[in-house]
Amino acid sequence: QVQLVESGGGQVQPGGSLRLSCAASGSSFSFSTMGWYRQAPGKQRELVASITRGYSATYADSVRGRFAISRNNAKTTVYLQMNSLKPEDTAAYYCRDEWSDTWGQGTQVTVSS
Repeated sequence: QVQLVESGGGQVQPGGSLRLSCAASGSSFSFSTMGWYRQAPGKQRELVASITRGYSATYADSVRGRFAISRNNAKTTVYLQMNSLKPEDTAAYYCRDEWSDTWGQGTQVTVSS
């Protein structure tokens, strides 16, 4: 059974940075594509970035060039480095194991002055 635990959220001023982590337990991490999603109040959950087991990354247009997804298979952890944060990045961020369709509990990111 796969379990995902996110951490690293918080409040930051516009232009600031945060690094989210998602620690995974279970057997599928090493071969699963991992994704970071976000959901703002009143909006649908959207894909922010994903990374395959072969380290190929894709990004939403809204974050490309500002965010970077990475993974450490030995530590079964996926990261989301977020730079140049904007107020519109405010949301709950979730990681997902695409293979098992497992979600973490989410971590809140608030960008505000």
